Amino acid sequence: MPEDTTLRVVAAVPLREDLCELIETLEPRVRVIRDHRLTAPMRGPADWSGDPDFTRTPDEQRAFEEMVDSADALFGIPDVDPAALARTVQANPRLRWVMTTAAGGGAQVRAADLGRADLDRIVFTTSAGVHGGPLAEFAVFGVLAGAKDLPRLVADQRDRTWPDRWEMRQVDEMTVLVVGLGGIGAECARRFHALGARVWGTTRSGAPVDGVDRLVPLDELADAVAHVDAIVVTLPGTDQTHHLIDADVLGAARPGVILASVGRGTVIDETALLAALDDGTVSFAALDVFEVEPLPEDSPLWNHPRVLVSPHTAALSSREEERIARRFAEDATRLLDGVPMRAVVDTVEFY
Repeated sequence: MPEDTTLRVVAAVPLREDLCELIETLEPRVRVIRDHRLTAPMRGPADWSGDPDFTRTPDEQRAFEEMVDSADALFGIPDVDPAALARTVQANPRLRWVMTTAAGGGAQVRAADLGRADLDRIVFTTSAGVHGGPLAEFAVFGVLAGAKDLPRLVADQRDRTWPDRWEMRQVDEMTVLVVGLGGIGAECARRFHALGARVWGTTRSGAPVDGVDRLVPLDELADAVAHVDAIVVTLPGTDQTHHLIDADVLGAARPGVILASVGRGTVIDETALLAALDDGTVSFAALDVFEVEPLPEDSPLWNHPRVLVSPHTAALSSREEERIARRFAEDATRLLDGVPMRAVVDTVEFY
């Protein structure tokens, strides 16, 4: 786009007024169109979908649709609803860019079932990388909890049992395999490296990543897990990653391996994981994401003694909204200057 072009951006999800102003300050060529009356109020930090009880009158719905249909670019998928995205894509031939507020927004774009012409016309980006720090901290916490046998400590404390001393595992003596070296994976690698662990990471590109001692081609995953002490899964949910961590991979793992999952729950076959937990192949699993969310009440993962269930909340931060607004402004500058944007969705594999 020409450098003097003003980019008309519509806030299609709740975005605080100070953050709308921040985007305009960081990139003065952007005009953020917003009407806070037409978006659902947030119930907490980064609650982009907003209050589910929020409704619009027919006139308000028409006003909201007219607003999003006037955009050159959208901050967020309207109402975080793939069907609403599909509607505005068809109604708005001027739309050129949509940034999803979710790191895994590729799945939302796929769910909109857009045609190839629209997928080629519009650039879709995500907030991937914005959540890297908090998720990497959870991954470190999960591996440490397994290394120090948190379930045993909790049970002994609950029962007021003072057992004989026993040896805990040390992270600086471990090899940690990070499955997926994108924004989240790179942050995980950096933190585990800083703790003294030997870090391996799966890669498709073969590009070096700071803190990673060995790059593992993804088709050698089953061979690699036989030599590591912990596996950290950071991959997005795509057709290609579905159940990548399956019975074959877990069956090849070194007995006692620790597993932390902070990508998408569909990457891990939970039936295979439960079997590996029961036979001791996996000694502990810290899971922030699951195949079905919310985790069904009858899932055996709830009560498994060596599983830590986190309700997909590890990435939540009061600063997330500002980080995403700053990312949006940065990518707006890139778009206007003709520079490649960050975290562009692959519209074939949708990650």
